[in-house]
Amino acid sequence: MRQSYIRWLIPILLLVAGAVWVVNPNNPGIHLGSYNRDVRIVRGLDLQGGLRVLLEADLPADTEVTTEQMQTVRDIVENRVNGLGVTEPLVQVAGTRRILVELPGVGNPDQAVAAIQETGLLEFVEVSVQDRLALLSGQIPMVTDFAQASETAPSGTSAEPTVPSESSLTGPTSTTLAAASAATASSTTPEPTAGATPEGTPAAASPTPEPTPAVPSQVFHTIMTGAALQSANVSRDQVGEYIVSFTLTDAGSRIFSEYTAAHVGGYLAIVLDKQVISIPRIDEAITQGSGAISGSFTYDSANSLAIQLSYGALPIPLKIVDSKTVGPTLGQDSLRKSTIAGVIGLATIMLFMALYYRLPGVLADLALLVYAVLTFALFKLIPVTLTLPGIAGFVLSIGVAVDANVLIFERMKEELRAGRVLRQAIDLGFSRAWPSIRDSNLSTLITCVILYWFGASFGASIVKGFSLTLALGVLVSLFTAITVTRTFLHTVLDGLRLAQHPRWFGV
Repeated sequence: MRQSYIRWLIPILLLVAGAVWVVNPNNPGIHLGSYNRDVRIVRGLDLQGGLRVLLEADLPADTEVTTEQMQTVRDIVENRVNGLGVTEPLVQVAGTRRILVELPGVGNPDQAVAAIQETGLLEFVEVSVQDRLALLSGQIPMVTDFAQASETAPSGTSAEPTVPSESSLTGPTSTTLAAASAATASSTTPEPTAGATPEGTPAAASPTPEPTPAVPSQVFHTIMTGAALQSANVSRDQVGEYIVSFTLTDAGSRIFSEYTAAHVGGYLAIVLDKQVISIPRIDEAITQGSGAISGSFTYDSANSLAIQLSYGALPIPLKIVDSKTVGPTLGQDSLRKSTIAGVIGLATIMLFMALYYRLPGVLADLALLVYAVLTFALFKLIPVTLTLPGIAGFVLSIGVAVDANVLIFERMKEELRAGRVLRQAIDLGFSRAWPSIRDSNLSTLITCVILYWFGASFGASIVKGFSLTLALGVLVSLFTAITVTRTFLHTVLDGLRLAQHPRWFGV
């Protein structure tokens, strides 16, 4: 019997060694071939500071907002904030008309809010050479014929596009649109380095021709909308300059191929909410459903353009209900105090177990340390976004882990007092305490599931963090109590005689 449990001891020690490596703050991360991942603690908004924004559908109260629309809005907003490079953002539907966004460690709150809230009707508009400069300088208002199709839609929304979204080509960039320049009247739209001409000479160095007078009612033709665009991302060309690569849907590829083949040397305006982002020149026909916009881009300006291209259109407009910037100072102080509280709590529990249950209590303390290391390693591997309520759930789960050992040891004492030998008392203690351990932990897990669902449904991220860390702690405590503690007890105690050391067991 003892030999079988000694065999269990080896994988347990290997598991603990791996967990200690993960917990080590100086570990280099996981690097296996092409798989690379940093293993670190992900701190929530209340621990590292950042931005919290509550958004609401900007529609009349009697206008119905469907669950599908809100889920689409949530997905688009999440893609936008992910494109901003925010670490572990939280985006979730709160109720029937609201979206909660938490951006830990965000560096530019104004840019983040603008990218989140922008409705973003994206259009590719036919522009003549004569009108290009006038549009960029704002002398001609951007009015497109696509707006006529949108007049029946609610304010701030776009009509159903005529180009269907289909599975698309995902091949490499095949050709290039040379960005002539970029301009916008809105602070929320990206601004690639202005003034770059197709030849790369700053526009300020050459006289600007007088724009051709335009009729105020002039309407520009929309070639296609953002529905024809599948993806856009930042890359570098052969000389190391930033470019915005894009791919189109099958339907968009056909439209783009026909138009660019017929307008080589012409210009195509990229317009977001009737504001000109850029007017690149068509260098050659784009027939393979992918291309690139090049120009005097910085990484930030190219990334902003890629975000707007990829995630341009929201099905419903949004307004900001509440916006709050959280400083990191309070979070760091709270984290320090929470860590101290957790260490004190763990030390107190371990002292109680050692004094009351003697040698079995000391072995349970070792199992408790294994529990703490394994749980914290899981938090880093999953990763779990740690918040103050999440830390509270972890500390509470330590008490749950000890509760199982208390039940087992009390049953062991009863069996020892009844005259059982030590090995039999251990096995009977575990088998007879198991139903109580199973039922109590199952009820806790059910409560955690209910709390997590409540937090996800109503935007209570605090409740979600607490329930998630508590549930993980309960699951790990079941493993350590039933497997680790039992292995330690049999490995150490099977060779002892109770009659020779009664004080070691408190019997």
